[in-house]
Amino acid sequence: MTLRTFEHILHYGELPVRRAVPLAIALLYVSNPDYGIVDQLSRMSHDQDADLAQAAILGLGLVSAGSNNSRVAGLLRQLADFYAKEASHLFVVRLAQGLNATSKGLVSLNPFHSDRLLMNGPALAGLLTVIHACLDIKATILDKYHYILFYLATAINPRYLLAVDEELKPLPATVRVGLAVETVGQAGRPKTITGFQTHTAPVLLGSKDRAELAGREYVCTTSTVLEGVIICEKAPDSEEKE
Repeated sequence: MTLRTFEHILHYGELPVRRAVPLAIALLYVSNPDYGIVDQLSRMSHDQDADLAQAAILGLGLVSAGSNNSRVAGLLRQLADFYAKEASHLFVVRLAQGLNATSKGLVSLNPFHSDRLLMNGPALAGLLTVIHACLDIKATILDKYHYILFYLATAINPRYLLAVDEELKPLPATVRVGLAVETVGQAGRPKTITGFQTHTAPVLLGSKDRAELAGREYVCTTSTVLEGVIICEKAPDSEEKE
């Protein structure tokens, strides 16, 4: 419904309102480079209005932040060639490229945690601060206030899953990573992931992925949600076998 509303604004809205649409779309899909959304922002990045085009370019960076998405990286390289003589556009393209390659794909900009059930207020505030500043990008990011981009640091979360022991030494725990399945209200013990692959930690998680421990060798002592750095210990039954 939100995307449909944005489509109506793009078709029938006035120019100052349309300039906010790419940033609003980027907020909905931050660090989640959905194919259709990337395509839509790519079309808007060639708009005749400079502010709208710059907002769309920065939106591409926010949507792909920390994902190292090869498709977005290719689009941004094309935009760098296309706007080679436009200093402001080129600066925004470089910002988007930096966001796409944030920490070489090891972190993402995500205001949600605990399987996207809980929201981090300061992280969302950091994202909103930067997006609000970009509504008038010429007077803020492209002027003297480029340091506003540092507010994005509040939303940085690790994309990886790292298992450590009680002494914080890495453990080669076996984990299954797959697409998260909504299990709220389902009876019994339904499967929480689908289409999973088995990996040995550390492992990278996508925006819609969920992980669970595969073997019975280790148990997680910190949380039922496996993301970021988790502390594991030997399972009691595996110690008895030894």
